[in-house]
Amino acid sequence: MKNPIVVGVNDTEASQAAVSWAMRRAAVLQLPVILIHAVDDRWSYENYALIDTVRKYGTELLEKARARAVEAEPSVDLEAKLVSGSAGYVLRKQSRKASMVVVGAGESWFGGAVTDRALQIAAVAHCPVAVIGRKAGDDGRRGILVGADGSEEATQAVAFAAAEADREGQDLTILHAFGNPLFRVPKGMPGSELAERAADEERVILSETAAGLAADYPDLVVHQVLAVDRNPAQALTEAAGNARLLVLGSRGKGAFKRLLMGSTAHAVLSQLPCPTIITRVRR
Repeated sequence: MKNPIVVGVNDTEASQAAVSWAMRRAAVLQLPVILIHAVDDRWSYENYALIDTVRKYGTELLEKARARAVEAEPSVDLEAKLVSGSAGYVLRKQSRKASMVVVGAGESWFGGAVTDRALQIAAVAHCPVAVIGRKAGDDGRRGILVGADGSEEATQAVAFAAAEADREGQDLTILHAFGNPLFRVPKGMPGSELAERAADEERVILSETAAGLAADYPDLVVHQVLAVDRNPAQALTEAAGNARLLVLGSRGKGAFKRLLMGSTAHAVLSQLPCPTIITRVRR
């Protein structure tokens, strides 16, 4: 059996959009889908009536989600599960045998903001995680954007994005943004050559990141964008405004690489510009 797409389900519009997005992807890739609703009943273990009510609500929610999913893509092999535990714990466990985890973002959710939960899940999952906003339709969106910074995580994100772009017949844009106040020296002033040298070095990183894609995907149109003196999260969010998909590595090469979720990915997910996939490092 092929590894399924696992979708975290709740009662928000973003969750409905996530289910629709996952079903479309599953139909194209001929993958099964598992809808998961996590019931975090640890805080109510002594109140059995409340537990029953919460589980009944979760079951009804799953049934509605399943009905919409089947109507949208009847050819997809679909399963729905009600599972006890926190959303992060449940989806992390499910991600071990999944091809992708898909969650919604951008609306309030009982127990915390959906965006917070999406960040948590993207940080701990064992497979790529797609975070979908409530307006995730194509709506004329074109192109796939991927962030690059020379790190191993970003290089693998570029490989993932290239495969997606080639399969969907979309252009691929590789964006590398960098900026450092130390290099903000006007031309002609002492030290101004440092900025030019830094830009040249970063341009080499961008070029090396794109190297080899033409051989693997001869028909793929690749654009390389170097955003100088720009905050990476801001540059990516603005560039992805009309993109079909944004792909990011889970971590970058910054000072906090030891963290599960890099600051750029964290910032982008907090202001989700379009459907965004966080990839995981394969070793």
